Amino acid sequence: MKIVGLTGGMGSGKTTIAHMFKKLGVAVYIADSEAKKLIQNSPEIHMKLIALLGEKVYENGILNKRFMAEKIFNNPDLLESVNAIVHPKVKEHFSQWANRQKGNYVIKEAAILFENGGYRDCDSVILVTAPKKIRIQRILNRENITIDAIEARMKNQWSDTKKKKMADIVLENISLESTHLKVEKIHKKLSQNY
Repeated sequence: MKIVGLTGGMGSGKTTIAHMFKKLGVAVYIADSEAKKLIQNSPEIHMKLIALLGEKVYENGILNKRFMAEKIFNNPDLLESVNAIVHPKVKEHFSQWANRQKGNYVIKEAAILFENGGYRDCDSVILVTAPKKIRIQRILNRENITIDAIEARMKNQWSDTKKKKMADIVLENISLESTHLKVEKIHKKLSQNY
């Protein structure tokens, strides 16, 4: 079973593209969603996050996302510490999930696949890109957030220029119609190669 990484900056549309692959019959693992489940349900992660960030990180057993975001997004060291707690668990969970899948390849969608070294576990990586202006507008449309907050989060991710040097496939996602055709073409190529 081959592993294809799918990554891109905030608002690039990587989750939309992941769903396009899913409709084509490819097993897709959304690392961010699975990480949120693990953060919520793993007693080990609970204990470590409370030790790192304090009791307020969970309210009545539920992750206080706003508190956590405020603590980590302008503090690269704290963000790195949180990632060091969560990412090994996500990696282990993904490995168990991938072993249960069928097909030529699976997709692992992850926002910071390059930044956290997860790309090393992939046979190839698709990078989803879009102009910054479009990305910001997409985020504003889906979240109650300011442009300053978006840009602060974007600073924690590598630039597309840096990621392009490491990606096997670069998929520019501006229009859904043309992106869908690109995804079908990539799927056909990956199915033949694997």
